Amino acid sequence: MDRQQLAQAILLGVGGQGNIVRLENCMTRVRLTVRDEAQLALDKLKGLPGVSGYVKQGEQHQLIVGPGRAAQVVESMQTLMSGAPAQAQPVDTAARTKAEAKARYKAPMSDALRQLANVFIPLIPAFIASGLITGIVNILKRPDIVGDFAVQNPNLLGLMGIFGSAVFAIMNILVGVNAAKVYGGSMAMGGVMAGILSSPQLAQIELFGEHLQPGRGGVIAVLLVVALMCWIEKRLRSWLPGSLELILNPLLTTLIAGTVAIVALQPLGGWISDAIAHGATLAIDKGGLLVGAILSGAFLPLVLTGLHQGLVPIHVELVQAHGFNALLPILSMAGVGQVGAAIAVLMKTRNARLKQMIKGALPVGLLGIGEPLIFGVTLPLGRPFLAACLGGAVGGALISYWKVSTVITFGLSGLPLVFTMVSGKVMLYLAGYLITVIAGFLFTWLIGFKDPEE
Repeated sequence: MDRQQLAQAILLGVGGQGNIVRLENCMTRVRLTVRDEAQLALDKLKGLPGVSGYVKQGEQHQLIVGPGRAAQVVESMQTLMSGAPAQAQPVDTAARTKAEAKARYKAPMSDALRQLANVFIPLIPAFIASGLITGIVNILKRPDIVGDFAVQNPNLLGLMGIFGSAVFAIMNILVGVNAAKVYGGSMAMGGVMAGILSSPQLAQIELFGEHLQPGRGGVIAVLLVVALMCWIEKRLRSWLPGSLELILNPLLTTLIAGTVAIVALQPLGGWISDAIAHGATLAIDKGGLLVGAILSGAFLPLVLTGLHQGLVPIHVELVQAHGFNALLPILSMAGVGQVGAAIAVLMKTRNARLKQMIKGALPVGLLGIGEPLIFGVTLPLGRPFLAACLGGAVGGALISYWKVSTVITFGLSGLPLVFTMVSGKVMLYLAGYLITVIAGFLFTWLIGFKDPEE
């Protein structure tokens, strides 16, 4: 029984992909967590050719298939699962509208960009903590607010500074690990690739007449190298016999990918990273009102197409290059415009169900979670969505003109983002927030909408 047949047999034995909650592997075992254990055919699974043993640890079922073969079988199972039709689930109106909109406006590159965004999504809690702590430190350093607190407590502020910047000290490693997971490679090997690019010892090595630069290219270089590493690892996994794959695959992958990384991909990543950081900063600095209006006004349509995922690495690059992010406050105004539009709809509509939906979605909308308002209120009504985009454009223009920046990469929006503003920009951000709400409200009130019947 080859790995494809074994993967298919295991899927049938566990009750199909719909019964699998989590699928992973170690060196020798296929590890599964399932929804309904009654669907497991354990006797059949234990008797499969190629399965040499079965172990259960807590809620996890482990099938022993041998060194090297475990990764091959899991990869085949994932391929089979990705090609199988998903089971339909009941959804509410907002969720159905969201799904229909995503399908209707989906852009050709949206899946690839979503994969890219999935590399950074697990880092959101760390980014939020880092941004909030850095914001607190900035406040505690201001004598006009807390007096001589900074002078009296230098050690405390030093420790908090370490807490706030720690995520950036290991950013490349975290991105390498997550990228390997998303691209289907070994997470440890992804971390190793990032570690090679970030090693301080690179500065002691001269190549082509120039000293190498540790960390050059930032997360862009890491993404390029880990993508190559995963491709090499998968090819070697399919070519090498199982008995040798466990030993030779990581060795050859590290040597090949590491060499290409240093010679070609890190310099390429450096050029791309510099172009992104300098290009985005130049556009915002010189574009002023117009660029801010375009960025914020077009952001929600980008969300519908999925192309907004491609902005995630830009946020990270801006903070890595400059220590602040001028793009995020501009884009956050897009969601704020939805708040103003929703308030206008709430005041004009006679539909009790729509009123109830808005009242439930407004509190989280104020906190920067705009999807309930977008897919439950403004987008189904049509014109309020356009009005909200226009309101967001007004706010984005002002935020750009005032050069408001945050110390966070992404993860926060709306009112909570105020706690991460750079010094001196808090009141300007709040002013932009209020003006955007008013603009979204006025545009919606003037443009109007067709009130849905009960």
